[in-house]
Amino acid sequence: MTSPVPKDKPDLRKKLHDLPHQPGVYLMRDRLNRVIYVGKARDLRKRVSQYFMESKKRTADPKTRALLDTVWNLEWHTVRSEPEALLLEGKLIKEFRPKYNIAFRDDKRFLMVKVDLAEEWPRFRLARFKREDNARYFGPYADAGALRHTLHFMRKRFGILTFGRGAPTERELKSSTFQVLIKMSGLNPEGYRQRVEEACEFLSGQAKELLAELDTEMRKAAEKLDFERAAELRNMLEDLRSTTAPTRRFTRTARFSLPTTVVPEDDLRALADALQLHAPPRVMECFDIANISTTHIVASMVCFRDGVADVSSYRRYRIKTVAGQNDFASMAEVVRRRYSRVLLEAREAIAPGEGERVDWSPEFSQEPPAEAVGRLNRTGLSPVRLPDLVIVDGGKGQLSSACKELQRLGLNELPIIGLAKEFEEIYRPGRPLPLVLPHDSGALRLLQRIRDEAHRFANGYHQLLMKRRIAESLLDDCPGVSPARKAALLVEFGSVARLRRLSAQEIATTPGIGPKLAQQIVDFLRQRPG
Repeated sequence: MTSPVPKDKPDLRKKLHDLPHQPGVYLMRDRLNRVIYVGKARDLRKRVSQYFMESKKRTADPKTRALLDTVWNLEWHTVRSEPEALLLEGKLIKEFRPKYNIAFRDDKRFLMVKVDLAEEWPRFRLARFKREDNARYFGPYADAGALRHTLHFMRKRFGILTFGRGAPTERELKSSTFQVLIKMSGLNPEGYRQRVEEACEFLSGQAKELLAELDTEMRKAAEKLDFERAAELRNMLEDLRSTTAPTRRFTRTARFSLPTTVVPEDDLRALADALQLHAPPRVMECFDIANISTTHIVASMVCFRDGVADVSSYRRYRIKTVAGQNDFASMAEVVRRRYSRVLLEAREAIAPGEGERVDWSPEFSQEPPAEAVGRLNRTGLSPVRLPDLVIVDGGKGQLSSACKELQRLGLNELPIIGLAKEFEEIYRPGRPLPLVLPHDSGALRLLQRIRDEAHRFANGYHQLLMKRRIAESLLDDCPGVSPARKAALLVEFGSVARLRRLSAQEIATTPGIGPKLAQQIVDFLRQRPG
């Protein structure tokens, strides 16, 4: 039973006296008890009290005045430090998606450090998701800049490898460190693993002695009037203390009046009711187009299984048949490629003579392809399956383009919707008006999560291609490398990053590249670090 909506707005100034002078996060709720704003503060009482000062209210911008007119209740949660407040603020904003918050509503996650100890040469890499892959994770970290400076310090101090993959490159073997006497070239994997263990201890917070050494070194530099060095050490100490300070993972309880985390099963049932589906959509696939420029227009397909991301089923595409920025045509292409591939895999899954021979051409079979794939999946003859719901990022235009391709493939019965981002409107085939779900609906939050994940995946692929293009453009300045030779090198070795790790003899095996030119390429790339 829902609680009655209060008629009179309560006087929130009475609550301000209960706010502590501690760091934490605060939540503002409207008259329907929906979270409309989440904020963090170094001092909760000072920060929240500012909202209700008459002088501040008169000079506030229209958005803040609208927020204050809507606030009917306040909640707060104290933490131990300002970085913890930032982490909890981001977690709550991603869950509640308050209408007056802008930051953290996208798909970004805080950075973590991943170390896969199963590798022969473990490397310290950045990650945004913690996966069940038996690797060791540190974080998350609120200050990305401090984290990157810490990794740079660790690379020099402990002589460990960061980023990349595999055994150390020729450049890494020759690199020097601060206080590690043995270079990488004089180590075997076992000796290197000892360095990794020391670095892991440092990153996990066991860094008091080392921080004390740096503090002493900073003070000595100041006594010698070497203020530039002292300032450098001071900044380094601040970054290291920020990164190695222990942080908590938050589990919210009734003590703080904060609800539990999202329950995917409940959201799936709510989504099935909202869209009038026969059953909760256990498998959902969502498409997004990334066309920041006319170069490298790409698309993503992410899959949620039982309301949770199924990363192994993600797919990414480079748009091939569309010239310029055309979201409608690009969406049509990627939907056509995705589901024509699914149907092809279902046909090829049954070898002749070992089961049923499938031909879904209209002249040979009147069984709809979707029913045929489902029947084969239920009998175990085919490992592929169609989703229970298709989601496209966009409105009527993107949805119409996707529906036409599904109809051409005989998949016109496949449930599909479009989710328009600006007003979170849900468009359905054959319905002139969009469906608008309540802002705090679990069904809408589930759709937002999968849409945001598709957006993140598409943008990540776009940025990767742009980085490759920038790296490949280095070869344009290399003497003797014509466009044809550049293309031959990239076809042979894949990327400039891989080319950097090769010797002149290996590069010379490329057709049209002689030993002299190969040596010029090696020398050129060494002079241009990437």
